[in-house]
Amino acid sequence: QVQLVESGGGLVQAGGSLNLSCVGSGEPLRGYLIGWFRHAQGQERGMVAFLTGGGSENYAVSVNGRVTVSRDNVKNTGHLQMNNLKVEDTAVYYCGVRRTYLGFSDRSSDYQYWGPGTQVTVTS
Repeated sequence: QVQLVESGGGLVQAGGSLNLSCVGSGEPLRGYLIGWFRHAQGQERGMVAFLTGGGSENYAVSVNGRVTVSRDNVKNTGHLQMNNLKVEDTAVYYCGVRRTYLGFSDRSSDYQYWGPGTQVTVTS
């Protein structure tokens, strides 16, 4: 069983940065697919980035160039580094984990485990 808890969200001005964390427990996350999704008010949940078990990164067009996804196997933690934040980035951010192999996953239904989310608010 995998449990996930996000942290690192908060209130920032446009152009600022945040580093979100996703701490896993119960099982090692190494080799698992880690995805980051966000849910903005009035919008459906959408993919921000994901990191495959093999280390391949993928980013949504809206954040490409401003976001980096990574993992720390020692701390069993995933990270989403976000730079040059925009007002449009305001949302609740969630991390998800898929235990079984997929080389590409931008659909929330592909993920088996989720954290409760962390709020990111960007002001102009």
